[in-house]
Amino acid sequence: MQTQSSVFDDLARLMTGAMGMAQGAGLEAKSFMRAQADRFVAEMDLIGRDEFEAVKQMAADARAEADALRERVAVLEAALQARG
Repeated sequence: MQTQSSVFDDLARLMTGAMGMAQGAGLEAKSFMRAQADRFVAEMDLIGRDEFEAVKQMAADARAEADALRERVAVLEAALQARG
């Protein structure tokens, strides 16, 4: 009986060690993939979220200004036609 219990104990230790190694390998793979993704993004010369949002706001402001100027020109043209 003692040897059977010892075999199960050894098997349990072996499985625990294997699980620890598998978990370590998984973390290593995840770290490697993250580093590769970061390097890929850096090489692509992509912009960050804050830069994107700033340019998006600038475009919205320019669009609003263009709309206001379009309305102003229409009013001025109407006034010129009313005079003439």
